[in-house]
Amino acid sequence: DSTRPDAVRTRTLSEETSRIFRARVVNPRWLAAMRRHGYKGAFELAATVDYLFGYDATTGVVADWMYDKLTETYVLDPENQAFMARSNPWALHGIAERLLEAAERGMWQHPDPEVLRGLQEVYLKTEGDLEDDTSR
Repeated sequence: DSTRPDAVRTRTLSEETSRIFRARVVNPRWLAAMRRHGYKGAFELAATVDYLFGYDATTGVVADWMYDKLTETYVLDPENQAFMARSNPWALHGIAERLLEAAERGMWQHPDPEVLRGLQEVYLKTEGDLEDDTSR
């Protein structure tokens, strides 16, 4: 981290992932800014989940607590869920799908069964909603 040239810091990938996760990914102010951007903001949330998934698949740096927090914040939070369902339902569906894949692949090793059930419900609901929209 050379943002301060007088105090350059080296962090492990795991430390940096945790820092970015807390500072940006689940930061309420960043999430509010994404909601103000409508479709594109929801797309950015989905892209963020994809990036984290990719890092975890290749390096194993995403801890279970991060998957828990992503699910709680991006999918199960009523405000964020309603925002994505309205602005970009494909993003909500993609996030739910990616998180379920992380659980299926054992990357999210110990998901809470209730959280997983809620995630599956959102996934199935959005899939049905998207199919209904395309069949008209």
